[in-house]
Amino acid sequence: MTVRAAEEPGRAGGAPGEPGGPDWGREAAYGPALLGPAERAELTRRAGPVARRLAEAGAAMVALCWVDNAGLTRVKAVPLGRFEHAAGWGIGMSPVFDVFVVDDSITTSAHIGGPGGDLRLVPDLDRVTPLAAQPGWAFAPVDRYTQDGRRYAGCQRAFARRMTDRAREAGLRVQAAFEVEWAVGTEEDGQFAPACVGPAYGMTRVIEMSDYAREVCEAIERQGVVVEQFHPEYAAGQMELSVAPNDPVGAADDSVLVRQTIRAVTQRHGLLASFAPAVVAGGVGNGGHVHLSLWRDGENLLAGGPGRYGMTADGEAFAGGVLDALPALTAIGSPSVASYLRLVPSHWAGAYQCWGRENREAALRLVTGSAGERGQRANLEVKCFDLAANPYLVAGSLLAAGLAGIEAGARLPGEIVGDPVALAPEDLAACGARRLPESLAESVSLLSGSETLREAMGEPMFEAFLAVRRAEIELFAGASAEEIVARTRWRW
Repeated sequence: MTVRAAEEPGRAGGAPGEPGGPDWGREAAYGPALLGPAERAELTRRAGPVARRLAEAGAAMVALCWVDNAGLTRVKAVPLGRFEHAAGWGIGMSPVFDVFVVDDSITTSAHIGGPGGDLRLVPDLDRVTPLAAQPGWAFAPVDRYTQDGRRYAGCQRAFARRMTDRAREAGLRVQAAFEVEWAVGTEEDGQFAPACVGPAYGMTRVIEMSDYAREVCEAIERQGVVVEQFHPEYAAGQMELSVAPNDPVGAADDSVLVRQTIRAVTQRHGLLASFAPAVVAGGVGNGGHVHLSLWRDGENLLAGGPGRYGMTADGEAFAGGVLDALPALTAIGSPSVASYLRLVPSHWAGAYQCWGRENREAALRLVTGSAGERGQRANLEVKCFDLAANPYLVAGSLLAAGLAGIEAGARLPGEIVGDPVALAPEDLAACGARRLPESLAESVSLLSGSETLREAMGEPMFEAFLAVRRAEIELFAGASAEEIVARTRWRW
């Protein structure tokens, strides 16, 4: 289970923004905006009970993790005896990791790059979690700060929180969840060898992988994340699970933790797990679909309203903003050259910029849920994304696009029913539907022109992200689909 501080920080006493003051409770969930002496002392104090609970759980090491612009989870670890100091003062790490490429080569950008400088990794005390599949270890997502205690402009987790706060200031509570698809197997002579041979979605696969599947779900739930469902997927050796929604930052944390756990359980079974967009060239790849629901005063804005399928005006405007931005967002949510081996029509990958109620070929699916529970279950599913993406960038960018839609009073175009490929060109045009980018170069070009996303992310983060994408385009220039898959299969 997740280990949390023994005391909630929002207790009486202190001026606004100071430890114990009326603004501290909300800030403390993700760390203060500025690490001054009082904030460092409070974080160190709060880390004490967390460290004691970790010791009781048998943890000796804490992995301080963040996700870079290549979508890879990076880490620095501390022994438990150093955890309290790390909570207040952080652990040093170079900012150059924001321009690491998927093969660990290094590029540069206008604001970030080179060997100079240092950052501090500060763990989120409310998300420190003993790892059920890695005895003796705990997981802690971090916020990144400069050496003078200011939030780092390239911190993707801080970006997701900033957009979550922007939604809150607009009176919205957003819930999110990332689906996780992965392939289980080994590599033989450079080829993927699936761990099971049963049919897609078949009970045969569950029987073949019974202990494995149970242990995956048990380990995730022991860490405080609720597994809503598990099933074998379409491709050979492919699995999927869904977890309960969380706030956008928490949902991104959950996605990182869930994949860490799946990988650890898989290795304990003598197997490998791949979350790559494409595991076998020409096959069905792994998606990373994102679910979003919007709430105001306890009411779901995607249900119970006067609009289509019960959407409220703001619910539809948010959806419209996301749909409008999808061609540019694809560079963030499908950020690898390998992503475009997955993002093809008629594969339920959402390859067309369109929306539809319960349409699994639409890039934006409106999930209404069953009659009688739509007020609780209605949500948006973004289907064109995969798990090569940094989940914090995905969460923050989707919020930025949706909030821009609300500000502009956006409306959804006509709905697409069925597979867009089967429709006449004039029917697609009538609904504003078009093919999403077919290459990373195309999506990066569109992203670079998005003022909404540039403003939301800020220049340092935005330019570093683009630099990594361009470096990966160059890295795989001229490579065949088989070569791309072979070089990225085990990176995520």
